[in-house]
Amino acid sequence: MTPALVPLLRTLGVAALAVAWAVGAHVASASGEPSHWGAALAIAPLALALCLALWRLPSRWLAALAACAALGLLAWAWPALTSEVALLYFVQHVGVNVLLAAFFGRTLSGPGESLVTRMARQVHGGVLSARQVAYTRWVTKAWTTFFLCMAATSTALFLLAPVAVWSGFANLLGAPLTGAMFVGEYLWRMRCLPAHERSTFADAVRAWKKQGSDPAP
Repeated sequence: MTPALVPLLRTLGVAALAVAWAVGAHVASASGEPSHWGAALAIAPLALALCLALWRLPSRWLAALAACAALGLLAWAWPALTSEVALLYFVQHVGVNVLLAAFFGRTLSGPGESLVTRMARQVHGGVLSARQVAYTRWVTKAWTTFFLCMAATSTALFLLAPVAVWSGFANLLGAPLTGAMFVGEYLWRMRCLPAHERSTFADAVRAWKKQGSDPAP
């Protein structure tokens, strides 16, 4: 295998895993029945994140104690989790979108620059035109609004529509809608900014990765 194929295969593997997770989440949620595997699938991302966080703790004793406490809490809550699988996925879906909205939106207040403006500075060597600053601030507002609308729509469907309809939106349409938002913003960028002031998809991905690895201001 050539080294150039490794990133592509990794990306395809992650995409396939995400699709499989979304389909499994939809099947478990839409059935409306208690499900042990559905509950396990729902908490898998949180469990993985918790394991990574505990692994980074400097004290192994503290990590082991926290892991035992988490396992005990999970065992105590397991009957409730397996009996309310759709609610579990609903809380997860709304929570993620609200957190993402807060992640973007919090940078719109105060004297600092918006999140997308900071990312654009990384791409363009720290120098942005007034037009770029205005556009990237607008994009930050657009993403904040998008995630809030996702959370609000999810809540409305969960409360008012059949659970299968909500699950189709939350578990199957979430990623395509986010992808459509990326594409739509890129097409709008092509119209609003001249060629020398635009960034590519690859530039945006690199800036997003760097933003995620940097400590929050």
